[in-house]
Amino acid sequence: MKTALSIAGSDSSGGAGIQADIKTMTMHGVFAMTAVTALTAQNTTGVRAVLESTPEFLGQQLDAVFEDIRPDAVKIGMVSSPELVRMIAQKLRQYGAEHIVVDPVLVATSGSALAAEGAAALIRELLFPLAQVVTPNIPEAEAFSGMTIRSRSDMEKAAEYIGLESGCAVLCKGGHSVSDASDLLYENGTFTWFEGKRIDNPNTHGTGCTLSSAIASNLAKGCDLKTSIERAKAYLSQALAAMLDLGHGSGPLNHMAGMQETGESR
Repeated sequence: MKTALSIAGSDSSGGAGIQADIKTMTMHGVFAMTAVTALTAQNTTGVRAVLESTPEFLGQQLDAVFEDIRPDAVKIGMVSSPELVRMIAQKLRQYGAEHIVVDPVLVATSGSALAAEGAAALIRELLFPLAQVVTPNIPEAEAFSGMTIRSRSDMEKAAEYIGLESGCAVLCKGGHSVSDASDLLYENGTFTWFEGKRIDNPNTHGTGCTLSSAIASNLAKGCDLKTSIERAKAYLSQALAAMLDLGHGSGPLNHMAGMQETGESR
């Protein structure tokens, strides 16, 4: 069985963070491991409190994982302080981690801030260059590029800027756009659009975590980046189209597991 590591925060409501990552990785037939950056008291309506791991303890978690069960892919989600960013970068370089997916979580779907001042700049400086792909949504791509995104052309310019600056592929997620939910991949100087229609489903808590961990799962299984994104987007889109609530319980993911087993999501 292939393995994947989630470096992210814990969501007490179970819909986002490491809980979403574990469920998604498991449903993809990948053995999931975690290094918890923070405990959060949150649900679909907001974040009430955050209790960070110390950098030393986060480092010990990463040592424990890499020294015993080496991950085939790594997904990085919520990293709330500069000190934690530095520790993650140090350990990933130390162990030569591969197939790293960085989901630069700055603000929760509910609107609550999840990264302290200075953390975003260090994520871009230290983690983006280690990544195979980073997966910002439109507000995050605006923050990292300094550009305003109002069109597909703007998405292309922002993704290219981030990719050239950091030396990684960039998947700019279009879920925050007005017209559709199409995503843009910038990789090695080329653009690839993954078309998607907007789905009227209010249950969007944890969708970003689910998409990035699904990409990491497929990379761990040996898929190339474009195939990993296609499969991950299909997995998430079909869950939303079926009006499944990714934010609560295991029922929706059990349904999606059956789709994975029969190959329907591909």
